[in-house]
Amino acid sequence: MTRHGEALSWTGLRTLARRSWPLAALLLLALSLTTGAVAAQAETKEAPAVAAEGYSVYVIPVKMTVERGLASFLDRALSEAEEAGAALAVLEIDTPGGSLASAEAIAERIRSAEVPTMAFVKGKAASAGAYIALNADRIYMAPGSTIGAAMVVNGAGEAVESPKIVSHWSSEMRSAAEMNGRDGQIAAGMVNPDIVVEMKALNKTKQKGQIISLSADEALKTGYAEGKAATAEEAIAAEGLAKLPVVHENPSLAERISQMLTSPGIATLLLMVGIAGVLIELIVPGFGVPGILGLLSFGLYFFGQQVAGFAGRESIVLFVAGIAFIVLEMFVPSFGILGLLGGAGIVSGVVTAAYDTGNAFESLGYALLIALVLVVVVAYVFRRRGIWNRFILHERLTADQGFVPSGDGRELLVGSAGVTLSPLRPAGVAEIAGRRVDVISGGEFLNAGLRIEVVSVDGTRILVRAAPLAE
Repeated sequence: MTRHGEALSWTGLRTLARRSWPLAALLLLALSLTTGAVAAQAETKEAPAVAAEGYSVYVIPVKMTVERGLASFLDRALSEAEEAGAALAVLEIDTPGGSLASAEAIAERIRSAEVPTMAFVKGKAASAGAYIALNADRIYMAPGSTIGAAMVVNGAGEAVESPKIVSHWSSEMRSAAEMNGRDGQIAAGMVNPDIVVEMKALNKTKQKGQIISLSADEALKTGYAEGKAATAEEAIAAEGLAKLPVVHENPSLAERISQMLTSPGIATLLLMVGIAGVLIELIVPGFGVPGILGLLSFGLYFFGQQVAGFAGRESIVLFVAGIAFIVLEMFVPSFGILGLLGGAGIVSGVVTAAYDTGNAFESLGYALLIALVLVVVVAYVFRRRGIWNRFILHERLTADQGFVPSGDGRELLVGSAGVTLSPLRPAGVAEIAGRRVDVISGGEFLNAGLRIEVVSVDGTRILVRAAPLAE
């Protein structure tokens, strides 16, 4: 008896371990990614040796789409310049623009910098890039470069016509220009196609329906640039800092990966694969691949957010706790309480790890809808292997196994006559309509060989009585 109990116990433990492996793997993955992210942040925060030797000039590239990862990198680079007591921080700009929210965060960081700042427009300073350049203390432009074309567009590249948004962004551009003594109307004309802007220095007027974009020569004439320079070093020399050492800041490998992982499209894709993979592994166990892909996707999502400086350890703890509650819900009856707590933990972890809560909810919503569709499709295809089969009775009760099926016509015996084959005390055997069946009397004793008739049939219970004597 003891050995049989032990066998059942070990079987249950093996089943639990096999079903719970995603949770254990997630805990290990979260721990390793947290450690890796912390190490990556420590590595990126380590200032170059030359910066500690005295005054220097920091050159910080802005050569990618303006998004949340770039904001994190620029914050780190400017902090290093401040700690080193840099004489100047140069933003080397060549970007088509990007997220307005990220541009505003970058501009605020530039305005609050404790070192002088200069924007060197190497290629294009378009849209959000123009706004970043205007927030620097000084602007230099390379030959052939442009600044402007900051009209607000949506994700599809179509112009946003909302007066509220256009007015707000025009005001932001105007304020940034006027902060350093530049003509604010020109900056507003870079955003709003519905205003007329007279540019006397260029002897021309921007008409309605047009957007201002200035070349290097035009920027110099309108006061939107302090000078022209072929390289950042020439711009630094023009400021009288040619003799100072130049420190070129570049994103670390972890930051480059983070910039990709934190982009809205990639973040949504990671959440979608993560949700679908884990759910498929829990509902249709035995594959392993969906669970691994799901855990890896969630791990990459949190890694990118943490390296970018958006996610704290509390976000990962909330997420892992949510997964744990959902797994426990499958084994511990809680009337859905553990499942609700798990869902709340997952949503809280994902949202608090993101740069923008609103965007995080939107990305999570899209990811959840698409993931549920994938889960339904996979569950249907592999419906014979699903966890729901645990709750479906597959055994059959057949006559060959000694079970008497119902619906075999016994109801038709009501009123039929027969003969007892054995004494009824009160149960026994009788022959009725040529069939040998088990019967029961109403409580009276009936001898064998006595004529009887069927009073009622209830399932397999056949109630009989002694047949009345013929007159």
